[in-house]
Amino acid sequence: MAAFIPLASSSSLCSVNKLQLPYRFKIPDRDFIPHGTVAAKVLGKSIEIRRSANYQPSKWSFDFIESLTTQYAGDEYISKQEELKGEVKWMLKKCKNHLNKLEMVDTLERLGVSYHFDEDIEEFLRSIYCEYISKNYIKQDINTTALQFRLLRQHGFNVPQEVFNSFKDEHGKFKEWLCEDIKGLLYMYEASFLSMGGEIILDELKEFALKNLQSYAKKKGISGDDYVSKMVDHALEFPLHWRMQRAEARWFISVYEMSPFHNPLLFQFAKLDFNIVQDTYHQDLKHATRWWKKTGLREKLDFARDRPMEIFLWTIGVFCEPEFGYERRMFARVGSLFTVIDDIYDVYSTLLEAQLFTDVVDRWDVNAMDQLPDYMKLCFLSLHNTVNEMGFDCLKDHGLHIIPYLKKAWGDLCKAYLLEARWYHSGYTPSVEEYLENGWISIGGPLLLVHAYFVATNQITNEATQSLKESYPDVIQLSSLITRLANDLGTSPHEMKRGDNPKSIQCYMNESGASEEEAQKRVRELIRGAWEKMNKIQMENTKFSKTFMKVGMNLARLAQCIYQYGDGFGAQNIETEHHIVSLLVQPLQL
Repeated sequence: MAAFIPLASSSSLCSVNKLQLPYRFKIPDRDFIPHGTVAAKVLGKSIEIRRSANYQPSKWSFDFIESLTTQYAGDEYISKQEELKGEVKWMLKKCKNHLNKLEMVDTLERLGVSYHFDEDIEEFLRSIYCEYISKNYIKQDINTTALQFRLLRQHGFNVPQEVFNSFKDEHGKFKEWLCEDIKGLLYMYEASFLSMGGEIILDELKEFALKNLQSYAKKKGISGDDYVSKMVDHALEFPLHWRMQRAEARWFISVYEMSPFHNPLLFQFAKLDFNIVQDTYHQDLKHATRWWKKTGLREKLDFARDRPMEIFLWTIGVFCEPEFGYERRMFARVGSLFTVIDDIYDVYSTLLEAQLFTDVVDRWDVNAMDQLPDYMKLCFLSLHNTVNEMGFDCLKDHGLHIIPYLKKAWGDLCKAYLLEARWYHSGYTPSVEEYLENGWISIGGPLLLVHAYFVATNQITNEATQSLKESYPDVIQLSSLITRLANDLGTSPHEMKRGDNPKSIQCYMNESGASEEEAQKRVRELIRGAWEKMNKIQMENTKFSKTFMKVGMNLARLAQCIYQYGDGFGAQNIETEHHIVSLLVQPLQL
């Protein structure tokens, strides 16, 4: 088995940013029939036929989005929300049983309402961590130990894996009686995904819990309708730590009432809060969609994907809390432009046009636009104006000059796209390492996260900003790698059919002789390894705010949600449609 593929060194960007190629490549003359086109002759005249990805129009019209409304924006509901919030806060404060309070925190997080109680939760977890370490990690029951371990690590408190040793027998195996406690197994399984890599005890914990949960699920049958069965099936499908938080909240609200221990007050509060936040999303979505329509790119560049709802789903995947309205609106603009430019390079442009566009973006000079075809002029000017507007807002409101950082991120993205276009044109299949060294940039993760860092100005620090001048930090690299690999798993079958560049799966097959199934397994191993590294840097982080570290993780979670069942973005599959309807269209019944 190949070793884990290293990322580019934090001290320098990978070779793509210097336009270094792994082989000799001659820049074509202007009469060359390049990337994105085929040559044909009609009545003796040469014509150029652009490629097409045959993207379908958006399922969501502008008028439909404008029609979205909810009754839960009035003062009556806001007042009720505040009343329930006060009662929940009191419940949390007066809860004395250690396990019960841990489970209440877990429930608040899974219901999507923990943001109301961030300070209370942080204070509680810090107090139990201090008590825990002062007593040298006192032995507790498996439910308390596993849930406490996950919540503490999730919030940045580094609890050692050795706390699980007390549940092993004299042979170093986990005690058999543990397999009878299904809730405990669930807590153990979910805790194991907070591993920081090389933690053998957590690997053994995962193996033990997985085997017994699978045995339970098999006995119950796939149609088990009780609460425990649903929780087991859900965990086996995807671990909680990797799930998109807002989608998880919507799912958990739907099953929480089935729990024999559910709290009616929490349930009522979660449903009301969901509907009120949904109204906030509606306002941000409409703002973003109006901007998108105003650019004219949807009509003028009809080869590109028009995905206003899917792109907004990205924004709530990364910034789900209601207070991040400006961030969602700006992130939607970045996502829209990123999608168009991706399709320019990947589908429509000639290689020469791609080279010219890359040069103009890298120079960030509107005076250089004359060399571009009209469709690229429109795209670049829209990009230039949008980035400058964000930069103006930040300078005006916070005294920060961020445009150099934003334009650098766009330049790096276009250079990565250009390298892939050159690979495509020459028929070159890169090694897995070459592919991923470029691919974690071309997926757009660094671009999206740099913008996320600067538009959410409450997370900016001088030390972190200084580090961005030199390189992309580990949190950006790892989140982007997961995003790339998740995208490859979901989109490569479709993209291979239309003749696109090989993805990581095909590169691994070509390099190692592995089967497609083996290559997919290897990619999943790389995802797991990247998550373990990201868990570790969360514990060691000193430069970036907790908000930004969470944003980095959220991008990875979003990618795994969108591409879990195929291409949930370009192809608009049924799973993505379900997320859009449940999160943005349909309110919950109170």
